Amino acid sequence: KNPRQNPIFISVQLHKKFDEENGANSAPQVQTKTTMTSNENNKNNGTTASNTTQPPSLFCSIGSPETSLSNETVQQKVNEFLSALGPRRDVLILPPDFTRFHSQAGMITRFVSEYYNFTKPENPTTSTANTAAAAASSSPSPPASVPKLQIIPALGTHAPMTHSQIDLMFGKELASKTNDPDVENPFVVHNWRDDVVTIGYAPATMVSEATYGMVHEPWPAQLNKLVWERRKDNHDASSSDLPPLVLSIGQVVPHEVMGMANFNKNLFVGVGGVEAINLSHFIGAVHGMEKLMGRGQNPLRSILNYASETFLQTNLDLWYILTVMGTNDKTGEVEIKGLYIGRDEECYNLACDLSLKVNFNLLEKSPKKMVVYLNEEYHSTWLGNKSIYRTRMAIDDGGELVVLAPSVEMFGEDGHIDELIRKVGYVGTPKIMEEMGKDEDLKNNLSAVA
Repeated sequence: KNPRQNPIFISVQLHKKFDEENGANSAPQVQTKTTMTSNENNKNNGTTASNTTQPPSLFCSIGSPETSLSNETVQQKVNEFLSALGPRRDVLILPPDFTRFHSQAGMITRFVSEYYNFTKPENPTTSTANTAAAAASSSPSPPASVPKLQIIPALGTHAPMTHSQIDLMFGKELASKTNDPDVENPFVVHNWRDDVVTIGYAPATMVSEATYGMVHEPWPAQLNKLVWERRKDNHDASSSDLPPLVLSIGQVVPHEVMGMANFNKNLFVGVGGVEAINLSHFIGAVHGMEKLMGRGQNPLRSILNYASETFLQTNLDLWYILTVMGTNDKTGEVEIKGLYIGRDEECYNLACDLSLKVNFNLLEKSPKKMVVYLNEEYHSTWLGNKSIYRTRMAIDDGGELVVLAPSVEMFGEDGHIDELIRKVGYVGTPKIMEEMGKDEDLKNNLSAVA
């Protein structure tokens, strides 16, 4: 099949024997809930909806292995959600970068921008349909004034997005603002080495547990300074406006370091800092990819959840818009299987449940040979190593893995990480741990070690 229609990150190959031995099936089964909008919630409570009414903590939960959500449905749900939040003067969006092109986070970011009249609709037909849908419901109208809107792609350690990547992922209207001399560029490049602030710490006991006692130091919760500036106590309490809105948008999918990608990873890693990213990657590597992959709850995620509950939920008006992507069995096309909007762990857990259903392939027999094609999204071994992570729990002992990687041209996404990988090489855990003990530079760049 066309590899562009079946990107490797959509699924993890897993042999059934491995699955049984490591308990992947012990995760909760998919629970599909109906969507409850702010208006519906208020009706149930006998109150009247208004622009100042906060939506329920789980605003939208739609998804199942058989679900196929249209772009129009997604836009309608996003519009209903933003209407329920009420008008804002300051909106900060944290989508993934181009390595999550198929997440549809770019499209959802565009929907948010269009809702706030920051950009004009790229698809007038869709816009007309959604206007009609909004009029048919009791949802408030889009705001008349245009808020300040900024977008920080959650790069983590990845290379900055190019203009062509922004164009492809977020659309021409938003891309045109990156080089318009009359307007401020809404896109901000996250620098994980210099643009961050430490907002608190997770206890050393949690880190020690996750690393089997190898590391006993607190984990620093770090964020891009622009994100932390949006905290509520920086807002003018005398103003009638709601505090700045932070939207974290992305795809929940199996991840080799975090178990499942996105949710608070989008903040603490995607727009996090050197110390936090280095230690989190190292914790994941030490704990073991086979014990993490596809598990929404694990020691590393517990550390991030602690930081979320302690620092983010009390300080930011932060909401998550999460997708689950899967492949249509008949057409082979990637489609939206689930949409979850909320402000706490519940929407993430529901997305994880669905991802386990649609993003894992359980094989009856371990293949002797597997072939992986990496498309143009994979320009480094840092990213391309997913071809190994996503297959090695299925491939037979002594089997062969062939990786076709025409776009790979570097090792690390970050220049210094690339330099360290070239210096030491991919030499296996015992050797790399030995090298770390001798090399101070490696000790200070644990993500490279991982």
